[in-house]
Amino acid sequence: MRRVASRTRVRAGLAGMVAALWLVAGCSGGEDNAPADELTAAGALAAAQERFDSATSAHFVLTSADLPPGRAALVGGEGVAARPPAFQGDLDVLLGGGTVTVSVISVGGTVYAKLPFATGYQETDPSAFGISDPATFLDPERGLSRLFTEMTDPKLAGQSRIAGDVVQKVTGKVPGEVVDEVLTTADPSAPVDVTLSLVDGTSELRRAVLTGPFFAADTQSTYTVVLDRYGEDVQIDAPPTG
Repeated sequence: MRRVASRTRVRAGLAGMVAALWLVAGCSGGEDNAPADELTAAGALAAAQERFDSATSAHFVLTSADLPPGRAALVGGEGVAARPPAFQGDLDVLLGGGTVTVSVISVGGTVYAKLPFATGYQETDPSAFGISDPATFLDPERGLSRLFTEMTDPKLAGQSRIAGDVVQKVTGKVPGEVVDEVLTTADPSAPVDVTLSLVDGTSELRRAVLTGPFFAADTQSTYTVVLDRYGEDVQIDAPPTG
């Protein structure tokens, strides 16, 4: 009988402890009691931001889909962005109803462009091509890092593979005015749907898919940015002009 009573007291004690822990977890913290998936998504974004902001360089490939005819705009490209702010690559720009590939170098706040069939680079205003300075790509205040800091209602969206990497997807919305500073949008007031794919283990942003009214206010288009080769040693210099 004593052994039975002892076991009963132990079980009662354990049950009391579990109940007490449950009450503490449920009653403490107010705003800290967000759903677990949001806390995990927020943590994933924070880790990805730290990794991205610490990268000395990154290679990217940009593509787009569902393009309506319209204004000059960035529709694709490939290049390398580095710190201090610099960029070198080829950008595909929609001009006059057709797409042209423009070789671009940006160093020290000056953007140089070489148009098809041109013999050399010329200083240029990137807004003429419907783009911002691509050297800001890695800028914590104006670049892709804002996709991490400005995303609202982040959610985990499962895992997949990209080129052999296991990635965790995080979905959410980013204000249109933020995307307008990084890429472009025809309606800065419209939030943009964003899916980020973050590499397990390194937290590298491997792919960002953005859907919104980038080229026309009444048309949903998609930008896809794929990033790799973080931290490669690159040297980007201003080109000769003439």
